[in-house]
Amino acid sequence: MALAEFKDTMLPAIEAELKNCIQSVSQTGENDLFAMLAYHLGWEGEGAGPKARGKRIRPLLLLLTTASLGKDWEIALPGAAAVELVHNFSLIHDDIQDQSSLRRGRPTLWKLYGIPQAINAGDSMFALAQIALQNLDTSVPVEIALQAHQIIPHACLTLTQGQYLDLAYEDKKDITTSDYWPMIRGKTAALLATCTELGAILANADKNTQENFRNFGEFIGLAFQIQDDILGIWGDSALTGKSAESDLVTGKKSLPVLFALEKSGEFAKRWKNQTIVPKEVPELAEILKTEGAYDYAKDWVDKLTNQALDWFEKTEVVGPAADALSELSNQLIQRVR
Repeated sequence: MALAEFKDTMLPAIEAELKNCIQSVSQTGENDLFAMLAYHLGWEGEGAGPKARGKRIRPLLLLLTTASLGKDWEIALPGAAAVELVHNFSLIHDDIQDQSSLRRGRPTLWKLYGIPQAINAGDSMFALAQIALQNLDTSVPVEIALQAHQIIPHACLTLTQGQYLDLAYEDKKDITTSDYWPMIRGKTAALLATCTELGAILANADKNTQENFRNFGEFIGLAFQIQDDILGIWGDSALTGKSAESDLVTGKKSLPVLFALEKSGEFAKRWKNQTIVPKEVPELAEILKTEGAYDYAKDWVDKLTNQALDWFEKTEVVGPAADALSELSNQLIQRVR
């Protein structure tokens, strides 16, 4: 069975599980808050639909991991909903902190409802993720459910620590490529690693297999973030749904930027001179490429991809679900949007 076939069955089940979690908000009478959450998740509002929902990468990684280990993936649906809700809680807050006006081609939540209410929506999403985990208590043994309840809060803390570094780096002048790695390990890799590890936990895999899957997910996450850095400068906004100007304009210390700053060339001189404005971005992106920043970042994507594949081989999983998991991982790293 190819990845597309797994998606055909898994994605509707993921949406149903997410909607079951979100419905608890409307049941308390908070219909406006429900509408905000439903809008962000791509279910309601102008432009609602598959593109607005996103790819549901994290729950798919989790479910495919469980399935690749020979277990019924449906038992892991509460965990899949939890990681997607955590991811979206972080997106809502990130959009505010980065002042991003677009998400998946639509106005971000804070642009529509204001910053205070968008923060409330993000906080609600975080709380709902913890509530979603409670449904594991009826699908897996209690000791396995307890592990899930323990791993998600740790992932959230690491995620927010990575975001803290990302924001803190914007105002620091002496950040290097060495400083970049702890930031993306928290900001991006931690949650992807949690997805694959949790998928193995819910399949009741042994500790060694859990660790191999965790490492696989972490290296996928590292490669994924660097690819995101590349798209944040050279991506086509019509495909990504986000402005390709924002990373340079907001002063993001992405890997291509840090590489060029260490080179102390033309880009570094311009970067240190004054705030970059949108009209300068195309020229600066070309200067970055000329100075080797694009190739440097792509080389790291390739290195980390190979390391991820090495960890995947150590899991020793085979079969249709394992093939689909491998296919999904390759799509994440090689994406253009």
